[in-house]
Amino acid sequence: MNIEEIEFDDKGLVPAIVQDVRSKSVLTLAYMNKESLKKTLEMGETVFYSRSREELWHKGETSGNTQTVTSIHYDCDQDALLVQVVPDGPACHKGDYSCFSESLTIEEAAPKENRYEILDRLVTLLADRKATRPEGSYTSKLFQEGVDRIAKKIGEEAGEVIIAAKNDDPEELSMESADLLFHLLILLTDRNVSIDQVLGVLEERHSK
Repeated sequence: MNIEEIEFDDKGLVPAIVQDVRSKSVLTLAYMNKESLKKTLEMGETVFYSRSREELWHKGETSGNTQTVTSIHYDCDQDALLVQVVPDGPACHKGDYSCFSESLTIEEAAPKENRYEILDRLVTLLADRKATRPEGSYTSKLFQEGVDRIAKKIGEEAGEVIIAAKNDDPEELSMESADLLFHLLILLTDRNVSIDQVLGVLEERHSK
């Protein structure tokens, strides 16, 4: 990226859309000036410009909720940035995973055109759980216990899938497979691997 190619506005700012690289959820919309963009590239973590305080703002400097940058793209007009990150904690100052938690539309009324939509919803939910760690959540507890515990659960669920298959019970196999897939998604989220990376591997293998 050449910073000189970016079209900053008359106040020296450019909007930065921050997206979780794993779930693809938009986390926040902030602003950068040339200095904050340089620091973001140097540090590998998001640094914004606060329009209200008129100063640079390193995300997570006081809260600990940093955002590790994986890529930065700019649009065709070169006047907006897409910053993909791995968040370590909530993005919103209210403690929410994303600043875009409210909806003007009735999502339940939307037709389901994608039969794999549940995977997208689960990935977003798990990213939220990892970031916010709400009390009483099973997935929060797993994230807290770490990769060893999550991996152990995957081993247990894989065994249950094998047993269900040998029992020749379609309903049992469906339920145990769902448990295995759910815990695999937890592991991927914990290890900062997106489902798109996994699908990309399958696509590459299939094309060969």
